[in-house]
Amino acid sequence: MKIVCYKNKLLKAINSVVKGVASKTTMPILEGILIKTNDNEIKLTTYDLEIGIEYIMECEVKEQGNTVVNAIMFSEIIRKLPDTEIYISLNEKKLLEIECEGSLYKLATMNPEEFPELPKIEIENSIEVEQNVLKNMIRKTIFAVSTEESRPIFTGCLFEIENNKLSLVAVDGFRLALRSIFLNNQTNDFSAVIPGKTLNEVNKIISDSFEKIKIGISKNQALFEMDNCKIVTRILEGEFLNYKKVIPENWETRIKVNKNNIQDSFERISLISSSSLEKEKKYPVKVNVDIGKVKISCTNQTGEAKEELFISTEGKNLEAGFNPKYFLDSLKAIDDEEVFLEFGTNISPCLIKSIENKDYIYMILPIRLKEE
Repeated sequence: MKIVCYKNKLLKAINSVVKGVASKTTMPILEGILIKTNDNEIKLTTYDLEIGIEYIMECEVKEQGNTVVNAIMFSEIIRKLPDTEIYISLNEKKLLEIECEGSLYKLATMNPEEFPELPKIEIENSIEVEQNVLKNMIRKTIFAVSTEESRPIFTGCLFEIENNKLSLVAVDGFRLALRSIFLNNQTNDFSAVIPGKTLNEVNKIISDSFEKIKIGISKNQALFEMDNCKIVTRILEGEFLNYKKVIPENWETRIKVNKNNIQDSFERISLISSSSLEKEKKYPVKVNVDIGKVKISCTNQTGEAKEELFISTEGKNLEAGFNPKYFLDSLKAIDDEEVFLEFGTNISPCLIKSIENKDYIYMILPIRLKEE
């Protein structure tokens, strides 16, 4: 195997596949990148038995061949080389030689025959969306995916097609994020729960462009396909939350507020909320809605803080407690200048909504306040 390629193109390919490398495994082959030539291009593949990533790039192939090299070592060497042409070859001792200007590295390789094949997917349903649209949908929901392995189904994001509407839903037990769009092409109804880890990687690889990405779903696998990159992942098993039943349809208190103003207030309040000397304790912020204003406050042994905003209010007065991080995560994902915050009682969820669009909703559960 002998290839010549430019550093920037090779590094982009490596960065696209490296997240498919196994971090903790008893199989060293899974810590590697499979490098395979085909005419005037090479294909890089990684697979940790849950997510597999393939990336194809054009380069000058002087001699065909394939090998597996440790991903971390290979990527770090390429990253630190000069921005010019890199010569890569496999010598008679099966060492991968990397040459660039005055640099020469020789890396041990592994048998490519031992590298597991990516699952072959028999696609049952598929959709195509613009990459910038999917990127936006993932950004607005992924933060609400659970990190608790005790409930594996919630470590993924629900992809649901219903009446030609694509919805992404993430839940972690304390909050819910929902983002929807209507598709241009008619498609069948279906749903699948995609691991949050996979979506994070998809989001890093796809571009903020109008180019299409194809999403294919089989019984237990999902496939994300772009021009030069393919991502295969397992689908999470189990029953996802019936989110339509838990999102309140009515409110008793509603405020209309500048998104940046209330976000800034929560960021300042969280300085006190998160600075408790008792690190294991979680101190909620108190949200008081009165006629024409909202007051956000927090008191603990570190100190106390209060923020007051004069806003438009409707309905009843309210006092409820919330984790400020959950508000901040959702507000940071919103692009609108103004938002609605809708409340029920002090033990009911709060909804954060766009004023103009109904294509995204965030729901946050309250924290019971201690009696003072």
